[in-house]
Amino acid sequence: MAKIKVVKNRITPSATKISAKVKVLPEAAYDYWKSITPIRSGNARRRTRLQGSKIKANYNYAVPLDNGYSRQAPDGMSKPTERFIKQQLKKIMRK
Repeated sequence: MAKIKVVKNRITPSATKISAKVKVLPEAAYDYWKSITPIRSGNARRRTRLQGSKIKANYNYAVPLDNGYSRQAPDGMSKPTERFIKQQLKKIMRK
């Protein structure tokens, strides 16, 4: 007859913690995006919204600005935000 040994589940609590931290990542990325968005009139920051997990830049010069048109954001906002997200994910996975 085989013996059955009950072992404590250590994976589910860790996965739950990771999932909770990942859920707030879109808002953190949005806040970061807005913080690096150039300011001239404030229109770009005002017209940028978070819709679900997507950042929507609702102004006619969003693409040139993201392509580095401004001296205030020579790398645009997408690439630095992608790096920010990757850094945050690394931090979450390490803990």
